[in-house]
Amino acid sequence: MASAANWVALVFAWNQPFYPLYLWAAVGADKIAPSFLTFLSTPFFLAVPAVAKRHPLAARVMLPLTSVANGIVSTKAFGVGSGVEIFLLPCALIGAALFRPSERAIGLVVIALSAAAHFIPTRFFGEPLASFTAADNGAMVGLNAVSAATLIVFIGLLLSGVMAASEQRGDQAPRRK
Repeated sequence: MASAANWVALVFAWNQPFYPLYLWAAVGADKIAPSFLTFLSTPFFLAVPAVAKRHPLAARVMLPLTSVANGIVSTKAFGVGSGVEIFLLPCALIGAALFRPSERAIGLVVIALSAAAHFIPTRFFGEPLASFTAADNGAMVGLNAVSAATLIVFIGLLLSGVMAASEQRGDQAPRRK
């Protein structure tokens, strides 16, 4: 599970520098400045593998917490109309899938935080950090939906690989009698 978290964190960090480029293509160069706030989370994503070496559970918790925080910052930067909060869905998936049955409570807290972040009132965020038109928001919603869906598929494929490897090793949950 820690290895899967490491891969997800590295993919998140590796993709962050491309987000301003995607936005540039979608809404124009004059409106990408808020995207640089998303880089605040990059060091935390990059730290996940280092933390995992000594504290695998802490790293698996760090990944979704960093992701949720990035989602909140991004929603402030781009506004609710951008659809950027759709990235909270992969955060919830991480909470549902990266924790063992004995750690279920931690996963449920992560899922709850993802949901709570989605339901933060719009008035809390205020105005976005740049002026976006309805067309800009439409373009960002499309971009963010495709990006979040791609992350969900990646996480699903990665975790199915973890399950397959576990089955090959013969790892099984104890059966109830």
